[in-house]
Amino acid sequence: MGTKSVLVIGGGLGSLSAAIRLAKAGLRVILFEKNPTLGGKMSEYRQSGFRWDTGPSLLTMPFVVEEIFKSVGQKRSDYLNFLALEPLCRYFFSDYTKLDASSDRKKMLLALSKFSPSQQQGYLDFIKYAGKIFNTAAEIFLFTPIHEMKKLFKAQNIPLLFKLSRIDPFRNVNQAVSCFFSDQRLVQLFNRYATYNGSDPFKAPATLNIIPYVENELGGYYIQGGMYQLVKALEKLARQLGVEIFTSSKVDKIKQINKKITGLIVQGRFISADYVVCGADVVETFNSLLDNFGDQRDKLNSLEPSLSGMVFLWGVTRTFPSLAHHNILFSSDYRREFSQIFDDHQAPDDPTIYIAISSKSDPSDAPAASENWFILLNMPYLHKKQNWHDERLRMKEIVLQKLLRYGLDISSHIQYEKCITPYDFYESFASNRGSIYGLSSNSRFTAFRRPANRSRLIKGLYFVGGSTHPGGGIPLVLLSGKIVAELIAEKEKIPQPVSTSLTEHLQTHLRSNAEIRN
Repeated sequence: MGTKSVLVIGGGLGSLSAAIRLAKAGLRVILFEKNPTLGGKMSEYRQSGFRWDTGPSLLTMPFVVEEIFKSVGQKRSDYLNFLALEPLCRYFFSDYTKLDASSDRKKMLLALSKFSPSQQQGYLDFIKYAGKIFNTAAEIFLFTPIHEMKKLFKAQNIPLLFKLSRIDPFRNVNQAVSCFFSDQRLVQLFNRYATYNGSDPFKAPATLNIIPYVENELGGYYIQGGMYQLVKALEKLARQLGVEIFTSSKVDKIKQINKKITGLIVQGRFISADYVVCGADVVETFNSLLDNFGDQRDKLNSLEPSLSGMVFLWGVTRTFPSLAHHNILFSSDYRREFSQIFDDHQAPDDPTIYIAISSKSDPSDAPAASENWFILLNMPYLHKKQNWHDERLRMKEIVLQKLLRYGLDISSHIQYEKCITPYDFYESFASNRGSIYGLSSNSRFTAFRRPANRSRLIKGLYFVGGSTHPGGGIPLVLLSGKIVAELIAEKEKIPQPVSTSLTEHLQTHLRSNAEIRN
């Protein structure tokens, strides 16, 4: 028998993670990306001397990236340089107060002592509580393919399975956070992390309080040269290992006979394969790439998609010292904001505004005395009766007026503008109804039942990316590629090299953080 072949759909982080590992395992790997460049939602845009990251703007759990390079005998530091951000984020509240959050606990407590002194102990208690969720859930829900019973019930997981009540699955995020903070500004701050999962903090299970622990205790990082450097580094690694990469190559169909993969139709041409790794959104895969699976298609389409977003890229011809690299200007009524998004399916009247200005950390991202503003607003997924042309104009005016109330008069300084709407997310990335994070976690069912990495319907079909287990965000998407590569290697009886586990990488990262802080 010859070398087994794997065809990979999409050039996002999950696809690249899987492709690298499978090529290292000795399989022939061919990757097809419909867009001219790799990266999926993690991309960059350049215009008029400005550079913007158009997708993720913060790296957490950097040990996941460390592990992928180590797994193929390389050093991350030879490819990428991580910069710890201080502050992590500057928060602006509707009463015009502000708080600089830090992953340095001493600095965070000092900031809280000035912002809301009575809440320091609440913060310590909250981080301890969130840490218990992380320590219980990470090995099972992040590092393990939970749909594979043999792996889920492996010996090292058994003690953790008996402690699952610690992950707080029965309260929602807001209910749990409110138990630790009486200051509603801090409740809003920590409720915000549910949006990292594309969910509503008033509906999503409190298990998502794992996310603020990851950011505030494990740290948040920027990649020198831009977040897109991660895509470039992984592409370089993939090509060095022999992965064949074709951009501007749209996959038309996934082909199977008797529920067994046979290959792909790519731009009208059939290419045979033993395995297909699909980095496309799982829902859209069954909508567009697979025929004859109507029941599964209907089931997936009945599930609620995650948040979408509206992005403004602004080239700004002055600097604003009052802003940091990452900034949040909160809405005055968070519950109403999410009700409008998820219940009414409409753009909120008072959106929370996220502003990332990478030129604060890397001045080369903007011309002299200028800044590159990336503005993200939470938006509903695509739904009937939405007019995104009109909403784009309305949202811009709302943002400008809100910025002005905070003393940020920017309208006359916008030299360049580009807007990305939920419809653009759908068109560019074939995301489920324009969602950014796959399915929402607005119920316990969806929170713990993302689609499996290995298809139960079609032998040889596997899924990676934010729409499948373990979820969205840079580290989790990379982990989906690791999970799939290991499942295929195991199926092919390819010996896996003895490598440092992710838990050990995490412990190394924690020791390194402790040394820096001390």
